[in-house]
Amino acid sequence: MPFQTHLDKQHPQPERALEEFSIDRPGGIILIGHHLSTSQQIRCLIRTISLSGAVIEVNSGIEVPNHFFLEILGIKDEIGSTLVKRDGAMATISFNMLLNPEFLHHVLRLDFETSH
Repeated sequence: MPFQTHLDKQHPQPERALEEFSIDRPGGIILIGHHLSTSQQIRCLIRTISLSGAVIEVNSGIEVPNHFFLEILGIKDEIGSTLVKRDGAMATISFNMLLNPEFLHHVLRLDFETSH
């Protein structure tokens, strides 16, 4: 039997990218202040969302902090988020933890129910 190396093994396919859903839903960026206070909020429009992050639209004249909580209109929970990239009014953010799939389903269902 020939000597086998790690090169002989088949490697699994890379994981698929997480599916993004278009929601175009109002939201808010809750600024994290001293002692984790959350007194200030910036309005935004959540364009797309996935289990791992979102694309939001914010007035290009307003600075988006590196770390904040994202609030989705109609949902009582805030999502810890980090700014990944900013291009004009559009900002790509990642969530500090993957969303629970049931929570994402609730967000999508709420969006569907309010738009129909």
